[in-house]
Amino acid sequence: MQHGDLATPRSQAKILWRVAAIATMGSLAFGYDTGVISGALPFMSLPATQGGLGLSPVTEGAVASSLIFGGAFGAFFVGQLSDRYGRLVMLKLLALLFAAGAIGSALAPNLWAMIMIRFALGFAVGGASSIVPVFIAELAGPKHRGRLVCQSELMIVSGQCLAYVASALLAHLFDSPIVWRYMLAIALIPAALLYIGVNFVPTSPRWLVAKGRVDEARDILVGLRDTRKEAEQEVREIVEQCSYEKTHTGMFSKLNEPWLIKLLLVGVGLGFMIQATGVNAFMYYTPIILKSTGMGTNAALVATMGNGLISVIACLIGMWAINRMGRRPMLLMGLVMVVFAQLFLGAVINFMPNSLLQSYLALSGILVFLFFMQMCIGPVYWVLMSEIFPTHSRGLMNGIAVGLFWVFNAIVAFVFPIALSAFGGMTFFLFAIVNIGSIVFCARCIPETQGLSLEEIEKLMERRFKGQPALDAQPCAKKVSASTGW
Repeated sequence: MQHGDLATPRSQAKILWRVAAIATMGSLAFGYDTGVISGALPFMSLPATQGGLGLSPVTEGAVASSLIFGGAFGAFFVGQLSDRYGRLVMLKLLALLFAAGAIGSALAPNLWAMIMIRFALGFAVGGASSIVPVFIAELAGPKHRGRLVCQSELMIVSGQCLAYVASALLAHLFDSPIVWRYMLAIALIPAALLYIGVNFVPTSPRWLVAKGRVDEARDILVGLRDTRKEAEQEVREIVEQCSYEKTHTGMFSKLNEPWLIKLLLVGVGLGFMIQATGVNAFMYYTPIILKSTGMGTNAALVATMGNGLISVIACLIGMWAINRMGRRPMLLMGLVMVVFAQLFLGAVINFMPNSLLQSYLALSGILVFLFFMQMCIGPVYWVLMSEIFPTHSRGLMNGIAVGLFWVFNAIVAFVFPIALSAFGGMTFFLFAIVNIGSIVFCARCIPETQGLSLEEIEKLMERRFKGQPALDAQPCAKKVSASTGW
């Protein structure tokens, strides 16, 4: 890192991208572990004498959902622990848990061992989903933060795509009923990369300031910002904001003001919004949806690989667009297009006879849905989760919000096949109605945070949820106020 008056822009950008690449190994493991189960379950359902675990439909659901419920606990507790012990320490511990989970699930001797191991693995998945975006946001400056945090979402969908492809290849190359163990073991690779990589990235400067290590934080920021003046200004803002924490150390003291509760409810609402789109229902159950149109099993499984590919492409476009379009416009555009895609899908399944045309139209509706979901809504959600909560309680509030995000995930994953069986294509009309409500929620409650430092966002949120007008004296606040109508 360069510590002169002017840091080389190319040098500091390379450092930030390296930080994001290493930290998001946790997101890659997150994506792989959530996606691989779709390929492993058919083999795990074989009798124990044939190399499987003898799963029934009920126990298949238990194995799949155990990771999701573990994610809820992991997001909540790891968020708090990262406030106390630091993001890097927790990332290293999560890497060990990812590795242990990969090995343990690959060697699991029976159903109950698998459920417990998948729950522990879910704890690591939830923890990574809670702290990786926050860690990146605390290191990146305002002009880089959107794209770098979006890299976390890119790695999640890349992990899911990798899981779909790896499962298909392994099943094709190895004619063995225990191939599912190899599928699960591959998750050891990103876990190892994360554990090794965290030794080569700096600590969060905001966490250092919170622990009284201001000089260390200054040295890190000088190497990550364009000028020393910019770094010094950011250090002063962080010190000012962190002084608040001295009188707010416990869980309840951190949330003792009404505006913080309102802000937390907005974060929880965003988690409900993203799950209420039904995205994970599509990721988990696309083969079931396509088979309901008459498409064959093998064709449906191959078509599901398109979900992973389109998600990666869309996320790459979202990374390019987020600092050009802004958070609010992308979020609202994504929700509008998701509603249209769901209405289209509902019409195709409800009003067309089973045919090859119906299958292709249904697949096109799913892919259009996933394109706008992963380009606009998914990336913006993780960026906002890394930005909107104040420094003194970011880990706690992010942990609560993301923990409930995982609870909503589990509910949708459990309810969707039941609703599809009971209501058929009408299920997608129900999703569309809920998402119209999400559009109203986001239009009323979500501000534009593009171009603001984390400290400026904190002041904006405090004044907004206290019902106070934006400060005209702050240029950034004026810009945001103009763009949001506040």
